Amino acid sequence: MPNLTAVDWLIMLLYFVFVLGIGYALKRHMKTSRDFLEAGRALPAWICGLAFMGAGLGGQEAIGMGASSAKYGLESAQFFGIGAIPAMIFVGLFMMPLYYGSKARSVPEFLRLRFDEKTRALNACSFAAMTVFSSGVSMYAMARLMEALHVFDGLFRAQGWAPEGIFTFTIVLSAVVVLAYILLGGLTSAIYNHVLQFFLMVAGLLPLVLLGLRAIGGWSGLKATLPAAYMHEWKGVMHAGSNPVGIEGIGLGVGLGVVLGASYWCSDFRVIQTAMAANSVDSARRAPLIAAVPMIFLPLLLILPGLLAIGLPTPHTTTVERRINGAIFRTTTVVRPEVEAGRGLVPAKTDPVTGKPILTASGEPLLDYDLATPNMLLHFLPTGLLGLGLTALAAGLMSGMAANATAFNTVFTCDLYQSYIYKGGSDGHYLAVGRWATVGGMLLSVGTAYAAIHCNNITDTLLLVFAFVNAPLFATLLLGMFWKRATGHGAFAGLMAGMATAMLHHGLTLPVDVRAGVHGGWIAVLHHYPSDLAQSFWTAIFAFSASLIVTVAMSYCTKARAESELVGLVHSLTPRPTRAHIAWWKRPEALAVAVLLGAIALNIFFY
Repeated sequence: MPNLTAVDWLIMLLYFVFVLGIGYALKRHMKTSRDFLEAGRALPAWICGLAFMGAGLGGQEAIGMGASSAKYGLESAQFFGIGAIPAMIFVGLFMMPLYYGSKARSVPEFLRLRFDEKTRALNACSFAAMTVFSSGVSMYAMARLMEALHVFDGLFRAQGWAPEGIFTFTIVLSAVVVLAYILLGGLTSAIYNHVLQFFLMVAGLLPLVLLGLRAIGGWSGLKATLPAAYMHEWKGVMHAGSNPVGIEGIGLGVGLGVVLGASYWCSDFRVIQTAMAANSVDSARRAPLIAAVPMIFLPLLLILPGLLAIGLPTPHTTTVERRINGAIFRTTTVVRPEVEAGRGLVPAKTDPVTGKPILTASGEPLLDYDLATPNMLLHFLPTGLLGLGLTALAAGLMSGMAANATAFNTVFTCDLYQSYIYKGGSDGHYLAVGRWATVGGMLLSVGTAYAAIHCNNITDTLLLVFAFVNAPLFATLLLGMFWKRATGHGAFAGLMAGMATAMLHHGLTLPVDVRAGVHGGWIAVLHHYPSDLAQSFWTAIFAFSASLIVTVAMSYCTKARAESELVGLVHSLTPRPTRAHIAWWKRPEALAVAVLLGAIALNIFFY
């Protein structure tokens, strides 16, 4: 049980008051749909930069990265060195000028401007579904966090409520808080809370890492307690202890570095919308580059808790016998069965509704890797710091929910409702629709939160979803922005082919030690991957490749648009503004070079 004191509760209460206060303070500025959905495109670069990172790297990723490092080892740092930083540099230098300059309100709307309506409609529908599911995963992670730390146990005992209701109570509570500050302050409120979440994340996780390293004997002690493959960024690629070369290495380099990482940071509207809220195109270009700077150091905060959790001794029920004045006293410390069946501080997974253990296909207990970082909080942080750490994870999870909510309401309002349901309405009407879309999306997310119960690593789950939606989209956007011959028919066919290929690959493959179903193999099992991560990488590769090939082939078979219609939408046809009056060290390109050198240094350090 956690030792939550009045100080811990006060810290959490202050956070909730502060986030709702931000929304209330911004309420009077939400006068138009542009203010609510686009933050008026009036925010400075540094705000948008921190929000860009916060939207893409919140509590969902903090818990998920801890889970991935506990499951796969130090190679999870590649999500930053390969999967994030190069993509953030690319989107800042080459893609943001087109996103921002096109005046599109969303990525689907950019697809309409560059291609046609059917391409926009397909992406809008698939993206809206993805945001609802992703928001549900954040709610699920929030509920699991509160359950693991027994935050609401006292409340439920005092009221005589069944403890099984904590899961649902937490989901509803988090949804209500996020819904409140989004309805009040729109995208601007979400962006400011992304920034707040970043600082809370650093303040909450830094003491955890330092205390954990001290307990295990520093870096050398951590290396001594784990297999060698766990402590190497390149060995054991995608599965601790596996062959470091060959097809798995290709899966990591291409699947993460070229496809999944780039598709997330370059085409996912949840993060792109924060840069598009900037006050100028130069600010929009700088936003991803500013966000990339903390990415150089974040692995130390997000990856190490999972490694420490799996490396620490596994708790067991123990009895200590003492003799005092001839009398024998026995003190028994009881550890729950799922904890004893786990590894280190990572327990075995139980169904949060039924309370029964979940087993792998081989009959072994399924480890609940998502609890690696939460259990580290519970194990190491004292009063005050525990409240701060818990608040940091809760803030990150709700920040992720907010990013999904604001992306959903913009896409639904601009790309679905205004385009296909009710055209020609007043701005006030679309402002109201945006608010009601936020409510509807949140209700749908509550329903999808229960679909994540049988996942033991939310990062694996999200990567698989990104492989279905973002990987084909990234191929389409690359061709659209950098190849003037790409056509609307080609883009639509490519998106359909990419998503169909992802579905087919998932249905015909399965990770080892899991049952066919949500993990794959629901058609037939033609191939086993060493892990869910490897399966997701190769799903993304096949989806991206299919989309690329089909788009090119269909584009050559259909008529291309006139070049005059593509100015501002295709890189080679868009005039570049002169920046001779700006000192070289103030230009985005200089910042990009500095960030890239930092990323290279990061990989050398871990290597």
